[in-house]
Amino acid sequence: MVEYTPKERFVRVLTGKTVDRMPAVSVTQTATVEQMEACGAFWPEANENAEKMIALAEAGHTEVGFESVRVPFDITAEAEFFGCKIKAGTKVQQPSVVGHVVSTVEDIEKLKGYDINKGRIGVICDAIKILTNKYGDDLPIIGSMIGPFSLAQHLNGDNWFMAILTDEAFGLALMKFTTNFNIAYAKKMIGNGADIMVIIDPTASYQLIGPEYYEKFVVPFHKEIVDEIHEFNVPTVLHICGNTTAGLSLMESCGVDGISVDQTVDIATAASKLEKAALIGNLDPVNMLWKQTPEVIKEESKKVLDSGVDVLAPGCGIVSKTPTVNLQAMVEMAKNHKY
Repeated sequence: MVEYTPKERFVRVLTGKTVDRMPAVSVTQTATVEQMEACGAFWPEANENAEKMIALAEAGHTEVGFESVRVPFDITAEAEFFGCKIKAGTKVQQPSVVGHVVSTVEDIEKLKGYDINKGRIGVICDAIKILTNKYGDDLPIIGSMIGPFSLAQHLNGDNWFMAILTDEAFGLALMKFTTNFNIAYAKKMIGNGADIMVIIDPTASYQLIGPEYYEKFVVPFHKEIVDEIHEFNVPTVLHICGNTTAGLSLMESCGVDGISVDQTVDIATAASKLEKAALIGNLDPVNMLWKQTPEVIKEESKKVLDSGVDVLAPGCGIVSKTPTVNLQAMVEMAKNHKY
């Protein structure tokens, strides 16, 4: 069998083609304190400075062994771009959204006419371009963005879940706005060299909002984004937190190429529910990757592999205090797995 480059291998898995072995990647957050110490680039500066962002992103490859590079490390840049108040992160903790800017349809109108090149959004796109020039011939460059439902929640606050129940016109208007932004942002990242796009939409949960509202407020908007990305022949991965088992078929209906599931999902059950999308996951980032030993991680990895996962990976973003040797154990298991 042909030996593929890491980029070829991951793209082939996502597009349903045969490969020589499993890719060793993480589609979710990759940075850790040990990587920061190894490369000299630390949060929170590495979230805001392109040079430091690049150094920390490539540390996932050079220190851990991931066969990819991925930016960014958090999911607040989009909300910050639109003026939401952000609680600053630290060396060990990511930033969070604590203030919101949209209450009415009129507020949405005020946010239009944005410049996609500004703010941290622009820094992330610049980092992708530089990483592409350095690694793009061999490694897949993974661009990631928060999804439209979770961005809407960041913009509107906790009122968002009530809004979709009581004010459909407002809810759909905000979803249309965030979806248009996601498309513009994805196109910018792809134009700068991103080979894979990851949509992280943590609160767009079938389990949280139920099938009726998932079909109305999530599926058509995810599909619109995925369709636009596919115009550039770029595969797309969707990650939603929580036990997404019951909603996997709906998640796949948007046309996404890969679905990343967290540790609460049974891999064998999930595999039986997907028709085309590659199944990615789902080692527990806290109780396994952070807190266990490499030996235990290898044992758990084997269970996940035997259950039918297509790409062995963390079930969510990697905890910043995770030891490098633990991540290397997962990478080793992925690289040694033949389909």
